[in-house]
Amino acid sequence: HDLNQLGNLLHGEEQFVSADAGYQGAPQREELAEVDVDWLIAERPGKVRTLKQHPRKNKTAINIESMKASIRAKVEHPFRIIKRQFGFVKARYKGLLKNDNQLAMLFTLANLFRADQMIRQWERSH
Repeated sequence: HDLNQLGNLLHGEEQFVSADAGYQGAPQREELAEVDVDWLIAERPGKVRTLKQHPRKNKTAINIESMKASIRAKVEHPFRIIKRQFGFVKARYKGLLKNDNQLAMLFTLANLFRADQMIRQWERSH
């Protein structure tokens, strides 16, 4: 499970950690007790649905969940490009250096792909 590896992903200079609802218990885990960050972990979908049943009463909580989702969406977008546009859906172990180089190249291509999309959109609007 990804939650078991969370401690290995943190380098110690983080100011906040943004994660989906699967990481709900992360701040309480023994190995993460001394990590001093702001945890922006999404609520479970059922909890969000419950909040939305009384929108005026829960306006602040709903806005906070929306902000968390917005941050995660910006981070997840390059992964969508890599998986859908370039077909990199399964990681294959080819050695650490080769995997690292391949991911660096894929993220570079994802940035170029996104820049191309933005340029084309700008050209259409002018």
